[in-house]
Amino acid sequence: MTQQNQQDEKKPFPWHLVIFLAPALLIYVTFSVYPLLDTLFLSLFNTQQGESTFVGLQNFITLVTDDNWSDAFWNALLNNFKFFAIHMLLQNPIGLLLAVLLSSPKLRLSGTYRTLIFMPTMLSVVIIGFVWQLLLSPIWGISENFLYSIGLGQYFDAWLGKEGSALITLSFISVWQFVGIPMMLIYATLLNIPDDIVDASVVDGANPLQTFWYIKLPLILPTIAMVSILTFVANFNAFELIYAVKGALAGPNFSTDLMGTFFYRTFFGFQLQQGSASMGAAVATLMFLIILVGVMLFLFFVQRRIQRFQF
Repeated sequence: MTQQNQQDEKKPFPWHLVIFLAPALLIYVTFSVYPLLDTLFLSLFNTQQGESTFVGLQNFITLVTDDNWSDAFWNALLNNFKFFAIHMLLQNPIGLLLAVLLSSPKLRLSGTYRTLIFMPTMLSVVIIGFVWQLLLSPIWGISENFLYSIGLGQYFDAWLGKEGSALITLSFISVWQFVGIPMMLIYATLLNIPDDIVDASVVDGANPLQTFWYIKLPLILPTIAMVSILTFVANFNAFELIYAVKGALAGPNFSTDLMGTFFYRTFFGFQLQQGSASMGAAVATLMFLIILVGVMLFLFFVQRRIQRFQF
């Protein structure tokens, strides 16, 4: 027996690692893994009058094909993609622009601006929804008078009360509240770029725009990709803002209905709609699968092609 084998046999089992990891693993399994598996299991059954009957994939087929369910499901899914598209086209580019501006050493009071922009992120979504509902109200809100004071009064409308503008307005409110998250993530990455690389580009004659486009942007692409994934996951889990402003019915005429509010009505029931645990579990499972497929496609086609640099 060699000396190395003797040393390996003498090494005790690292029980301390088990002790340290067990509480976190127990909490994760109890509150994440078990509810997920139980939801997947429940979606395969039909529960009526306290009795569960195994129906396989029938709940999913009913959701996407039955006239009583499919219209609401496809409407919520389409609205969710619109909600996500607005965030991708507005929130992340604005966050990138703000991060670039705030990372400039020539900008004074950058810490104050950073705090003010990030502050809405820390507020409750319910408070944000209530405040904006008051501001945009055509009866007691201040938006109409403000627009008239700057000569844009003819553009004021009851944006939250019309089917064509309610979802877009709520998307803008959400963008305003959460733009601080991509800003801070990208800002931290920009600060991590060594000054030597930036100085070398300046010495080579690059202007600030060229320095950003050819030097900084390739270095922060992994962070932008991560922000995009977080945006996708958060938007397809969105619920609080819609519920706080428009209620569970996501009016007017379900024009602001997302997968989160559709799941709420399906599982718990609302007004004349009776709740169904099995159909609600099917909706939740489809939400999980949509998020899972979206993240996997993004990781496969985008994330793996992004080159990473370490300093």
